[in-house]
This record gives sequence, C-alpha cells and structure tokens, in this order.
Amino acid sequence: MTSHQHETISAEDVKDYLRNHPSFFEKNATLLTEITLPNPHGSGVISLTERQQLAQRDKIRVIEAMMAQMIVHAEENDATSAKVHKLSVKLLNQQSFSALQSLIADTLKLDFAVTDSLVRIWVKPSNSAIIQDSVFTHVSDAFNEWVMSLTQPYCGAKPEVLGDLVDSNLQSFVIIPLGTKAADQRPFGVLILGSVDKDRFKAGMGTLYLEHIGELVAAALLNHLFALNL
Repeated sequence: MTSHQHETISAEDVKDYLRNHPSFFEKNATLLTEITLPNPHGSGVISLTERQQLAQRDKIRVIEAMMAQMIVHAEENDATSAKVHKLSVKLLNQQSFSALQSLIADTLKLDFAVTDSLVRIWVKPSNSAIIQDSVFTHVSDAFNEWVMSLTQPYCGAKPEVLGDLVDSNLQSFVIIPLGTKAADQRPFGVLILGSVDKDRFKAGMGTLYLEHIGELVAAALLNHLFALNL
C-alpha cells in the first residue's frame, strides 16, 4: 500500500503563487470565465472577468463623484474669493468711520449670508471724534480674554461667554479676533457674525476666508482709530 502525504494549501500560498507567476492566467485564459463569483449587484453568479469589470466601473463612479465634488468646491471658492476681493476694494474707498461700519455690516449681510454682525473694540482711539461710537461699548473681561485666546476664528453654536451681546434669535456664529497677523499684533477688537440658520456656521468648517475678512476689516478700522482728522 502506498501512502500519500496530503499537503494543505493556504490562501496565502495561492496568492504567492499567482504573484510569482504573472503568466498563469495568460496560459489558462479560459479559467477566467470558468470561475464564478456572487454578483455584488444582484442575484446569481458572474465570471471572474465580469466581476473585475464591475469593480472597475464602481471605482470609476467613485472617482467621477469625487471630481464633481471638487469642481463644486472650486467654483464655490472662486465665488468667495471674488466677494472678498470686492469687499477689500470697498473698504479702501470709505472716508468716514460710520460709513465704514455700515459697509461692513451691509456687505456681510448681502454677500456672505450673515443675518447680523457686530464689531467691538477695546483699545482707546487717538481720534477723539469717534470715541463715543458704539463699537467701543465695554465687553466683559471674560469675553475679552476668550477672544484673546483664539488662534483662529471660532465657528459654531453660541459660546456661553458671549452672554447677551447678540440677539437671542441667532443660532450659529463666527467670532473673529481683529488684529494684524503680519505684525504679530494682539487682537484689539472682535468681529462677530451671526445667523438664524443653525447650520450656517459649524465647528470644523474652513476658516481661511474668514481670517482674510478679519484682517481686511482690522486694517480698515485701524486706519480710522489712530487718524487725527476725520
């Protein structure tokens, strides 16, 4: 009686063999149609070749969806860039402090879908003509310190430290420290944006354009805070 030694072949052995013998399916082409697998998109079975074709089509659909989303984001970014540029041009043309504030509020509402906005400044201006303006209304020390601690604009639900500084109907917020990053300047004030839409401003959203708006507004305000004759 002849004894036969049975060697168990693992899945890894099969994988290694096929990797090391790339010509296997060229020499055994009919095997591709003989091997059947469950159809991932329905009942029944399909050949290995058909299964690979379906997998490729699925990958193409995913890539097409990603490209479409990238195009949408690019178009949105282009539109936002144009609005920020338009704002910067308008800011350069304002001759009075009150006109500047009206421009900021109106532009944020019309072009950036902001329900309401508020500016508060805690440095004393050298321009005595504007020292009684409402933007210099005192804010709590706690809120002041909180704004000072921000490293980027805050986005999301109303932070408790904001208190009753804004209308109670507002549901989502952006809070932007006003300062000049290039000069490593500590914030001298804050720009608050509010929306009645709770989903308008969310935690984790991109803040690049918000930072740009904050820097533009800060530079425009500084031109008036320390001007002698306006």
